[in-house]
Amino acid sequence: MTPVISGSTNHGKGGPVMRFKKPIVAFSTAGLLALAACGGGDGGGDSGNSDQSIDKETLGNTGDGKDAEAQGPVEIEGAQEGGTVTVLTALGLTTPIDPSDLYYTDTNAVMTGLVTRQLTQYVYDEESGQMVLVPDLATDLAQPNEDFTEWTFEIRDGVKWETGDPITPEEVAFGMCRSMDNKTFPNGPGIYFSNPYFLGGEDYKGPYTEKDPNCEKQEAISFDDTSVTVKMSKPFVDFDYYASFPSMGPIPLGDASDPAEYARRPMASGPYKIKSYSVAKSLVLERNDQWDPATDAGRTAYPDGYEFKAGQAPDQMDQILLADSGAGQTTIGMDDVDAKNYREFQNEHSDRLVLGGQPCTFFYALDYRRITDRAIREALLWAIPYEDQVLSSGLIPDVNAIPATGLMPPGVPGREEYNPVPEHEPFATDAEKAKQILADSGNEGYEIKFLFRTDLDTDVAGKDVLVKALEAAGFKATPIPTTVANYSADRGDPKGEANIRSYGWCSDWPSGSTWMPPIFQSTDIDEIGFGTNESAFNEPEVDQKINEVYELPAEEQPAAWQALEEEIMTEYLPVIPRYYGGVAAAHGSKVNGHEIDNTLGMPTFKQIWLSQE
Repeated sequence: MTPVISGSTNHGKGGPVMRFKKPIVAFSTAGLLALAACGGGDGGGDSGNSDQSIDKETLGNTGDGKDAEAQGPVEIEGAQEGGTVTVLTALGLTTPIDPSDLYYTDTNAVMTGLVTRQLTQYVYDEESGQMVLVPDLATDLAQPNEDFTEWTFEIRDGVKWETGDPITPEEVAFGMCRSMDNKTFPNGPGIYFSNPYFLGGEDYKGPYTEKDPNCEKQEAISFDDTSVTVKMSKPFVDFDYYASFPSMGPIPLGDASDPAEYARRPMASGPYKIKSYSVAKSLVLERNDQWDPATDAGRTAYPDGYEFKAGQAPDQMDQILLADSGAGQTTIGMDDVDAKNYREFQNEHSDRLVLGGQPCTFFYALDYRRITDRAIREALLWAIPYEDQVLSSGLIPDVNAIPATGLMPPGVPGREEYNPVPEHEPFATDAEKAKQILADSGNEGYEIKFLFRTDLDTDVAGKDVLVKALEAAGFKATPIPTTVANYSADRGDPKGEANIRSYGWCSDWPSGSTWMPPIFQSTDIDEIGFGTNESAFNEPEVDQKINEVYELPAEEQPAAWQALEEEIMTEYLPVIPRYYGGVAAAHGSKVNGHEIDNTLGMPTFKQIWLSQE
């Protein structure tokens, strides 16, 4: 879905059973993802599962469970109130938190789990280890018409902003309209879902770009006193999934949501509100006393607050969690444990090690404007030092770094194994082969420019590994220094020097429609930048084929997305897949409810609680 901060390591699992007021609808057999089994436990963070492994064949399958009748309040048997949860991360909190511009896994998990509410939401089902789609601001999962070109959401009564003002259908409609302004919000998902699907969305540029503050020029979204209706330009069978995104939630009207100001402090509608926020440094959340648990079918609010600390050294985070003393007992690692510490967690602290899946693939996006010769791209495929990079970055082979050949991870419907360069085995590095391809194509000494973060030890180590491998393969390697705080902006700068970019992508929901358009559909780089097409891939014929797949019957789309991926990768090779992600995280001994949201590869913040003994 959803970009991830490439180079980061991932997240966690484990805890007590969540008891829902209504039973969760059973998952279809085809929708199940074999995650690491949950351990039991009634407190003390006893939720070990480290003896299990991640099923690599179904890694990207986030399930298709839905429960349209789920109601709040949600209660967890034995849970206790109080305390502050500390969450540590090396690379998180560097991307936008404005709901319209929010499209990264870490900020998505934090904001939708704790701060914002949207039309629908996911909750964790302990029995299946899957996330289940349930209502949030909407009273159910919406009423589409017969051909899925019109969706109506009844808005729940009694939901308030942190100010105490009621959230209205008009504010929900404005939030949805705002998502279409991809010049103002270039990082958000609107360019891939709101604009292409919403009626007139391909022409409407949004309230700020259009100078249309009341969204009067758009024709897709309407509202009355109780509901919001959206008309589509083409069938959108998965809109109830898209409705779980922050961009499909309310935004205050008028000056209160001025983009420059709102980006620093979005207004809370969930159980916590923002006390302080510093990009790439910290986010402190405190209770929102206007949140009513009776209106919420997914969230709890047992802790008094959360303190997120970014820019942490990976090994230092692990040592805090291994020591498990003082504040470390109430701490969660939002990133994965480092490979060198994994066995110690596994052998001595298995009750606090959590494993799980994530529907993500990490790859290099090769700038299509600059690396125009496919031979250079194929030479890079052979030159990349896959295994050495995994080890130098602190990843754990076959746990959170599983060799990849294609883009969509195993488990995505319709996905089949293939190899765009059949003779290239996963994780194979062959400097001589790369050098020969460069020589044969007249590209000896071609310069590869890439970013690395000087204030992140694993990035510095990875930079050295990549330089050595590229030079051995006959390339000229030019590392470009940046910092953790500036990395996302520098990587997203179309005028920047880099010609390859390290990137990661996760399914928005279980469909190839959340892979091919975001990664490969052309964007107006001069107008909005890369968007999520970090390779600047631009082929009108591919754009046309993407549009043709959208028009197919729903049952034909999975195979069509797979066929299109194979065609793009085989003919153009605009990205180099590196590995599929998994999760291996840890928490302190007083943390409970730390499972894996396998739609994001992130902690299940909605159900965290702390033992008070």
